[in-house]
Amino acid sequence: MLRSLMPNVYRCVLTVVAVACVAFAASAQTLSLEERIQQCGGCHGEDGNSKLENIPSLAGQPAFFTLNQLVLMREGVRRVEPMMPFVKDLKDSDIQALAAHFEKLTPQASDEKIDPALVERGAKIAAQRRCASCHLPTLAGQEQMPRLAKQRVDYMIMAMNAYLKDQRQGADTNMTAAIFGLSPNDITALAHYAASR
Repeated sequence: MLRSLMPNVYRCVLTVVAVACVAFAASAQTLSLEERIQQCGGCHGEDGNSKLENIPSLAGQPAFFTLNQLVLMREGVRRVEPMMPFVKDLKDSDIQALAAHFEKLTPQASDEKIDPALVERGAKIAAQRRCASCHLPTLAGQEQMPRLAKQRVDYMIMAMNAYLKDQRQGADTNMTAAIFGLSPNDITALAHYAASR
């Protein structure tokens, strides 16, 4: 008799587990915009200005840039492992709302020390490399081109090194060519210049 009940017990347990998984997945997908913004703020700063090393600030990023990056991450084209749990179930409407939200926030300089000599050198490199032609003279970014102004120095160095080593995937690969041949010191100077803007 006990053996005849076991398949039913297993079915019940599996049914309960399945329902719990579906309920959990449904609750994860029904986060409000405010709850999603709070999740983002845990790393990118409550006001969109990151205080964490190698984590970009999102405040003031052009909406199209943020939208594009979130879609690329969600679809697995751009792999940023810490972001994957947050982007995998985002709907297009969530992405549009998040992008619009962060675009409206005011970018602020990080508390990193900015070296004036590196800023001066970075300005010369930026002029030589014509950074303003895509990112605008203010480095505020436009369309799919990100805001570089007031971005974290450490993040900028990390991102440029990824481009330089052809390790950064995405829709626009012009950056790999744009920074080709730059030395580590050049990259540091560009990062200080961008952060100072």
